Amino acid sequence: MKFPALLIAAFLCLNATAAESNETAILLRPARVFDGTTMHEGWRVLVKGDRIVAAGADITSPAGAREVVLANQTLLPGLIEGHSHLFLHPYNERSWDDQVLHESVALRTARAVTFARATLLAGFTTARDLGTEGAGFADVGLKQAIDEGIVPGPRMLVATRAIVATGAYGPKGFEPGVEVPQGAEEASGEGVVLSVRRQIAAGADVIKLYADYRWRPGEEGRPTLSAAELRAATEAAHDAGRTVAIHASTAEGMRRAIAAGVETIEHGYGGTKEVFALMKERGVALCPTLAASDAVARYQGWDGRDPAPKAVETARSSFNAARAARVTICAGGDVGVFAHGDNVRELELMQAAGMPARDVLIAATSGNAKIFRIDTKVGSVRPGLLADLVAVEGNPTDDVRVLRQIRFVMKGGAIVAN
Repeated sequence: MKFPALLIAAFLCLNATAAESNETAILLRPARVFDGTTMHEGWRVLVKGDRIVAAGADITSPAGAREVVLANQTLLPGLIEGHSHLFLHPYNERSWDDQVLHESVALRTARAVTFARATLLAGFTTARDLGTEGAGFADVGLKQAIDEGIVPGPRMLVATRAIVATGAYGPKGFEPGVEVPQGAEEASGEGVVLSVRRQIAAGADVIKLYADYRWRPGEEGRPTLSAAELRAATEAAHDAGRTVAIHASTAEGMRRAIAAGVETIEHGYGGTKEVFALMKERGVALCPTLAASDAVARYQGWDGRDPAPKAVETARSSFNAARAARVTICAGGDVGVFAHGDNVRELELMQAAGMPARDVLIAATSGNAKIFRIDTKVGSVRPGLLADLVAVEGNPTDDVRVLRQIRFVMKGGAIVAN
């Protein structure tokens, strides 16, 4: 009985330490603070409990406060990953089909736990996870485990199973009529609304739908869900206070999504000047996922030098066309196609494609928070918001590549890494 007693004692000790740290004010003293839009030299940030209570150049340390000196570092809001799949791992390790068909939910959940920790330590304190790709509603359980402090990870906005038109998704290539597990929930007609409500009831924070896809392997992408289906699904999601993310890579799929009133379009590789102008007019954001096409091309042998493969060039071109049309840009890389913890890769590619470093940083902090409707909780350094903060060597508004130099991570006032 000695061993369990020691475990209980250790658990009580950890809880007591956590409780003490939550009551103790923490004064952070970096070289500079990026507040989500603007850089401030010489600012300090005071944290108490799970909240930011003060920020500015004239903040003094209250009696009994713990001071954390972050010399030569920039303090900024915890980064927000806009498009991830914690239940996937890189396709050069195992194909998407094999992950969906041959990896158990228990195995995939165990992987997801380690991926959540890697994401947090990379400085991403919030992640929008857009579908478990065959792992059912396991993301809801993972989110709960993180929220309850059972495992470390970012705050999660989960989409559960995602919704596709009947017959349009995968895996494919089996005997017709044989029931094959799918990477998303199939629905058609009035059943699309039922799927939306079913996923919300199961715990979805955001509804993800596929406006287009390839009907057969090797075919070009084509619209799948009709304009009426997308509109009805979006209305049902909005009625429940959920945002809607749409996978769309064709101009027509994007048009239908925009008309439906969705919040974000994911990928958007087939966007035209007219489509991007419509996105700007309707206030629909684009999550360009440049890192996904980049990663797949590298798995196929590309060495990263120009000329880039067609898929990579298409992604870059659509991204720049969207920026030219002044479309709001969401920062999200489709992580899972490439390694979790390497989330900064998307931000680096956005900068390399011509987006100024400061704009990239805004997109990954206050911008994503506003798009996802969580800006009253996270995404900026200001009193009253949750103390989700990271610090890096150097100045990321000059070059986002310094975001690989994460030196400090705080989530909800608790220091995760220092």
